[in-house]
Amino acid sequence: MARFGPGNRVRVRTEHRPTHVRTPAFIMGHTGVVDRLHGSFPNPEQIAYGQDGLPRTPLYFVRFDAPRVWNGAPETDTLLIDLYEHWLEPADREGATA
Repeated sequence: MARFGPGNRVRVRTEHRPTHVRTPAFIMGHTGVVDRLHGSFPNPEQIAYGQDGLPRTPLYFVRFDAPRVWNGAPETDTLLIDLYEHWLEPADREGATA
């Protein structure tokens, strides 16, 4: 069952791992809005190390305001990134920033 739905504000966890991850480092710590849920899939971070990737993990399409991610980006630009649920937390959590 998916934890987030379209319109939910989420923050990308900041966690630098010395292993294979599917979350770009430049988006860690930023807040975005869930655009849609793609479905649930085996975790590719586990599959990369020969595991089965189960249980299946919800994958979201998350929208970010580009100027909040990259200084100098046009105000009207947005950035859309596929992110697995284990990398997301509610944006209203203490310490979250937009």
